[in-house]
Amino acid sequence: MKNEYVEAYVYNAAKHGNNESGDTYFIHLEEDYFICAIADGLGNGVVARQSAEVIPKILKQYHHESLDDLMNRCNALMLQKRGAAVAIVKVNFSEGTIEYNCIGNVRLYILHGREQMIYPLPVSGFLSGKPQKMNSQKYNYSIGDLFFLHSDGVLLKSPKATMKSSSNALELYNLVKNTATAGDDATFIACSLLQ
Repeated sequence: MKNEYVEAYVYNAAKHGNNESGDTYFIHLEEDYFICAIADGLGNGVVARQSAEVIPKILKQYHHESLDDLMNRCNALMLQKRGAAVAIVKVNFSEGTIEYNCIGNVRLYILHGREQMIYPLPVSGFLSGKPQKMNSQKYNYSIGDLFFLHSDGVLLKSPKATMKSSSNALELYNLVKNTATAGDDATFIACSLLQ
């Protein structure tokens, strides 16, 4: 997915032996913002996917809302389901900001100015339908910054070194894809901020 502001690549693979991944993702581009998300359903396979697939359905309909509101909507639909770790990232082009909200072990790394690594700490736990305190975090970005969002099935030994050796999102995507194994459901989104 690409426009003059952003370029993004997505990888999604099921754990070896499973027909369906328990991870889902969502990416959407508007004139003034880009939004993406990864949901990692607890466990793997079909049961995990039943929880994870709630997230793209909600975001498709309500992507214009705040991240806290989106997370609360997703959480409300997790009642009677196994639950999911969820992270949502929204890039606001006019503000020059990246906003992040996460509950669970979906990780975000931002390489700012080709030097500074920003690693927002997610809230531990998972969306389960029980009341949760949502915690959106906002960062300024510069032209050329990279960000990388991934589920726990993607193992990065050195996120900073991997991102610094990639000049754009496509290079980062290819570098990580070539090291991915099928030991777990694996999903990642590599993104370059172009202006």
